[in-house]
Amino acid sequence: MAISEYLESRKNIAGSACGLVGLALTFTGVAGPYWPVVVAGLYGAGALIAPPERPPLPDFPDPSAQLDELRGDFETLRAYLADIDLSVTAAARLRELTELLTALLDQGWSRELLAHDPEGVHSLSRIVRRDLPESVDSFVRTRWWTRMTPGTESPELQLEQQLGLLKKDAERLAAALRETEARRQQTHTRYLEERSGQ
Repeated sequence: MAISEYLESRKNIAGSACGLVGLALTFTGVAGPYWPVVVAGLYGAGALIAPPERPPLPDFPDPSAQLDELRGDFETLRAYLADIDLSVTAAARLRELTELLTALLDQGWSRELLAHDPEGVHSLSRIVRRDLPESVDSFVRTRWWTRMTPGTESPELQLEQQLGLLKKDAERLAAALRETEARRQQTHTRYLEERSGQ
């Protein structure tokens, strides 16, 4: 610990306060000829009983910054998805899912709600960064092998099912956010009723 840090530390402040008490005892004549020992002893006692320094908290990004990063990742994902050749049904399901994700990641109303919902941010992050890219990538790889061995199950059906399940996840998140807003509105109504004496 540097000297300047020690001078500002709790131990030095507490020790100095106790040392001042020792000086006050000296001036009142209580300490007698042993006043240097009394002042030093009280300083040491104060430094020993002072609470330890608390290390600073780590500076993690706030949820808004996490959402901004997630929006950037989603734009990267959309550019990737634009190059994938899909069946009409799979393309329609993918479009529905990406529209829902776009609405959830909107800069407006959802930003404030998601900033207070770490589980929601985690759920969106999982869909955008892992589940959806993995679904599409595994479809592309499986489709190539299916062309080599015709007659096997169509990978489009698996992709359509996966996109449907991911859309349900996103819809559950949207419903939870809507429920949060509804509870907030009801709470405000109750507050106004109580304030007006109804």
